[in-house]
Amino acid sequence: MQDHQIRFIVGIIGNIISAFLFISPSPVFWRICKNKSTQEFHPYPYLATLMNCILWVFYGIPIVHPDSTLVVSINGFGLALTLIYLSIFFYYTTKRNRVIMCLVLLAEAVAFTSICIPTLLAVHTHGERSTIVGTICIVFGIIMYGAPLSVAWKVIKTKSAEFLPIWLCVTGFVNGIIWFAYACLSKKIDINIAVPNGVGALLGFIQICIYAYYTFINPGNKDKPAEVQLPEKKTLPV
Repeated sequence: MQDHQIRFIVGIIGNIISAFLFISPSPVFWRICKNKSTQEFHPYPYLATLMNCILWVFYGIPIVHPDSTLVVSINGFGLALTLIYLSIFFYYTTKRNRVIMCLVLLAEAVAFTSICIPTLLAVHTHGERSTIVGTICIVFGIIMYGAPLSVAWKVIKTKSAEFLPIWLCVTGFVNGIIWFAYACLSKKIDINIAVPNGVGALLGFIQICIYAYYTFINPGNKDKPAEVQLPEKKTLPV
């Protein structure tokens, strides 16, 4: 089997794993819909994922980086799912979070426009476009993988990993490994894919360790035996 065939197969596996990565938050959103509240969940991982998917779709289109169909297909799927997640979150969250989400989405729209238009109009070769967009994708890819760490301080403070999205962390870890391998199987290592996914695998591993520690090794919410309070001894009037 030739190298490009192995790379294609790894890419297909990467698409499947990435699909699980994008589907993995669904239990969280089922819980949000059921409780009609976002509780202590944060929108930041999904806002980061949205920007990451948009940029990777842009990176993978033929006029920027040819022969990247697998990159476009999976990130297009992730983009559609993330928009659904954010719509649900926006509907059930607090007014304060809605304002924050609107501001972040506006900033992401401005950022993407400021990346997209100059790249297409001022840069004229595939190599240069791939380098510019790919470098930006590296930054946002790392932000996406690290976004669940936004609740890490809360986990450490409360000694409870209840609101750390573990399936997002696990699939992020596996996804990072697969796409890192995909990038390394190219004739020339695709740094733009290898770096964010290599870092993503490491961040996913750290998140899993935090979850495991506060869930199995040192859970802070162990059920303590209820203390029996004796009724106050009253003295009868003489």
